[in-house]
Amino acid sequence: MKSGFVAIAGRPNVGKSTLVNALCGGKVAIVSDKPQTTRRRIFGIANGDDYQLVLADLPGFQRPRDALTERMQHTVDRSFEEVDIVVFVLSARERIGAGDRFIASRVFALEVPVVIALNKVDRLKAGHIAEQMNAAARLGNFHALHPVSAKTGDGIAELRAELVGLLPEGPLYFPREQRTDLTVEAQIGELIREKALWLTRDEIPHAISVEIEEIGEKVIRAFLLVETESQKQIVVGKGGGIVKDIGTRARPEIEALVGHQVFLELVVKVRPRWRADESQLDRLGV
Repeated sequence: MKSGFVAIAGRPNVGKSTLVNALCGGKVAIVSDKPQTTRRRIFGIANGDDYQLVLADLPGFQRPRDALTERMQHTVDRSFEEVDIVVFVLSARERIGAGDRFIASRVFALEVPVVIALNKVDRLKAGHIAEQMNAAARLGNFHALHPVSAKTGDGIAELRAELVGLLPEGPLYFPREQRTDLTVEAQIGELIREKALWLTRDEIPHAISVEIEEIGEKVIRAFLLVETESQKQIVVGKGGGIVKDIGTRARPEIEALVGHQVFLELVVKVRPRWRADESQLDRLGV
């Protein structure tokens, strides 16, 4: 049996969560086009007949601006302490620059194999992909470099096989039927937050969090937390349209998770400066 832990590292918004979902063969982490979508370390578990890949989806590297982002960066730093492999994710659609070089200086110093995943290669010309691969290759002493599209699945099987080949002999860390380490409550909260991210813009997504109030047999009640009254008005929407749409989009995935129909009740609440409040962050599990 081969098993081990793989850190998925990269700048915000390069597609780390989408890549974890693709490698696991199903949805583990929420995705959006907003930076800071991933706020905590989430384990995605990919099982085969003779292997278990435990993929740590991490927040993107960033300069901390408040207690929330400071915790997010600490999560990244701590998660590198005991990993067998690092997947360094780059976007083929963006210039490889100073941010990528900073992350490279961290991951190549870990003395574990680094596999570069050049993501988002779908619909790009071969010449552009080749240029980006050459730029990526100059970042450090990598073990392998894979052009992939987590969105379409191109190159994912080859990347997964590469990672499995690097795994050491080890135990089964999680039951085979388990796909993530998140509790059901945490998964529900993340699914609601994902829909809120897609339906809001500007600063609003960064100010939104979700607190589950009740998980009953027929009713799930949750609070959408924001920091100001103006943010609340935006998330509620005209005639309650936005918050209703969040619930409409989240409910089918929540029902698939819990295995039965539910009534999803969402209430938008103002919790001033929750991103800077350590006790609130503890309560929210960030």
